[in-house]
Amino acid sequence: MSDPAIKPDLERRRNAALRELIDELLFRVRDANQHIDFWTPEERARAEEELNTIMSRVRGAALHKSK
Repeated sequence: MSDPAIKPDLERRRNAALRELIDELLFRVRDANQHIDFWTPEERARAEEELNTIMSRVRGAALHKSK
């Protein structure tokens, strides 16, 4: 039986591009959470669009494995 603690580390190294995108997404979500109360409607709309763009890139990286 394999050690489940090893698998996440191996997956993280195998798909570094996906990991980087997910880290960027998390950073943006956390930043939005901290600043949302101070944003204008335009700033909020821009942040939402940026998150949509990053999420689209995450989906693309997750669903199209390199061979």
